[in-house]
Amino acid sequence: MKDGKCPKCGADDVYCGKDIQLKAGPFGSNSIPVSLTSIAALDNYVCIQCGYLERYVSGSSKLKGIFTKWDKVN
Repeated sequence: MKDGKCPKCGADDVYCGKDIQLKAGPFGSNSIPVSLTSIAALDNYVCIQCGYLERYVSGSSKLKGIFTKWDKVN
């Protein structure tokens, strides 16, 4: 999706909300918990044709916290 192409329907109508203000706002509505005291903001990519959505952690600084606090999927 980051290349502007939807992997589900193939459309090139993908939009990104990475510059939306307050995406990691007071209620963390566009974020995930990393630990008890830390959240990671998310960048959302949405296909306007089919509605498919992908989310990515915004910035790499929170990835280490996820690596050390979350369980790895096997």
